[in-house]
Amino acid sequence: MAVPAELVSKAREHVDSGAFFAELAELVRYPTVSDHPDGRVAIKAYLDDVLTPALTALGCSVTTHPNPDPAGGPFLIGTRIESPELPTLLCYGHADVVDGHEGRWSEGRDPWTLTAEGERWYGRGAADNKGQHLVNLTALRFLLAEQGSLGFNLKFLFETGEEIGSPGLDEFVATQGNALRADLLIASDGPRLDAATPTVFLGARGSVRITLDVDLRPDAYHSGNWGGVLRNPATTLAGAIACLVDGHGRIQVPGLLPPELPESVREALAGLEIANGPGDPAPDEGWGDTRLTVAERLYGWNTLEVLSLGAADIDRPVNAIPGRARAMLQLRYVAGTDVGAVADEITKHLAVHGFSMVDVTAEGSFRASRTPVDDPWVGWAKGVLDEVSDRPVAILPSFGGGLPNHVFTDILGLPTLWVPHSYPGCLQHAPDEHLLAGIAREGLVLATALFHALGRRGNED
Repeated sequence: MAVPAELVSKAREHVDSGAFFAELAELVRYPTVSDHPDGRVAIKAYLDDVLTPALTALGCSVTTHPNPDPAGGPFLIGTRIESPELPTLLCYGHADVVDGHEGRWSEGRDPWTLTAEGERWYGRGAADNKGQHLVNLTALRFLLAEQGSLGFNLKFLFETGEEIGSPGLDEFVATQGNALRADLLIASDGPRLDAATPTVFLGARGSVRITLDVDLRPDAYHSGNWGGVLRNPATTLAGAIACLVDGHGRIQVPGLLPPELPESVREALAGLEIANGPGDPAPDEGWGDTRLTVAERLYGWNTLEVLSLGAADIDRPVNAIPGRARAMLQLRYVAGTDVGAVADEITKHLAVHGFSMVDVTAEGSFRASRTPVDDPWVGWAKGVLDEVSDRPVAILPSFGGGLPNHVFTDILGLPTLWVPHSYPGCLQHAPDEHLLAGIAREGLVLATALFHALGRRGNED
C-alpha cells in the first residue's frame, strides 16, 4: 500500500514551513562534544531535555544506562511495544558531535546557532547526526499522529560517544540483547552517494590505523660527514611505505586485501557515478586498482592511505640525517577481510623486502560489516523508496567510512538498512558543517514512506 498523499504533503510542508528548521535549531544549541568535559554536561541535558521527551511523545518507555567503559558516555533506549505479533524495528542515532571549531566558521557563524543561507543550514551536528535522527523521529511522530499506531514495535537506541569510536557500545549491546531484540535496523548517518541520489547502504568499511616507526639513533648527524654510510630513517620509511602501497595507490600486501569482490556487490555498484556534486574532486585516473570501477574501489574494496609522514623539521630542514622517521597509515577494509594479524602481516612483508628495522603497530576502530545485498529486506526497502523518489534509489553494499554497524549485524544478528540524510560535501567534522534543506525535505518523505510501509507489512503478516 502506497503512503497516503496527505502524509507525503505533511512531511514536505513541515520542512517548507520552517518548523523542521526551528526544531533542529533547538538540537544544535546543545554543544554535545563527547571528548570535552563541558560536552558531557551538554550530552546529559540533551538526553534529558530533547531525546527523552521526543521518545516519550512516541509512547516509548525510556531508560538511561551507564556505559560499561568509563571512556564513554551513557546510552538511551526507548521502547514501544504494540503487539508481540508485530515486527520490531530498531532505530539508532548518536547524540554527540565533534569539536565546534569556534572562530573558524565562514561569515562569523556560531557552530551552536543554526543559520540558513539559501538551501544550506549551518551548525555543528546539523548533518552529523542531529538532523538525521530528527528526520526519523519526526517521521515516526507523523505516522503515529496519522494512524494512532505505528503498526510495528519500536526500539530506539541512542549512544553518546560515536565521534570518539563508540567506547563501550559492543559490550553494552551484548548485555542488552533482550532489550534490543528486533527484526530489522533502520538508521541514518553518513552521506548519500551524492546530494541528488536517495541512498541505502547496508554496512560500513572497517578501519585499522597502522604506525610505522623507524627509530635508528637518538641524534642527527651531518649529512656531508655521514651521508652514504648511515642509514637514513626517512629514506627507509619511504621505501617501506612503497613496498606496502605503491606510488599509484595499489596495495602490495596480499594479506591486506579481501578474498574477492562478490558478484552481488559488483552488480549493486554497476553504473554508479562518483563525485557528481558541485565542488567534489574528480577521481584521479590511474589511482588505485584500475581493474575495478571507481564505485567498486570506494565501496567494495580495501585502500591503504598515508595519513601523515614526517622526519625532523620539514619546514626548517638542516644538513643532517635525522635519527627517526614516523608515518601513520590507515587501512579501510570491507567485510570478509581478515585483519586479526595486520601488524604481523606487514612486519613479515617488510622483513622480506629488507625493512626489518621498521617497527609496526596497529590499532583497529570500527569493524567492517554489511548486510547481504540479496537480503529480502533490501529489495523491500528499495521498492518502497523508489515509489516516492524522483529517481532510482542507490544501494551501496558498504558506506565508505566507518560506523558501528557490526554491533547490529554481528552481535544482534539484524539486517541493517542505513538511509542517510546528508551528502559528501556537508563538511561534517569541519567548520561550516551543514544540512541541505532539499535533502531534509526528501529525507522526511523517504523515512515516512518506509515506516508507513513497515506498518502495513506488519498488519499483513
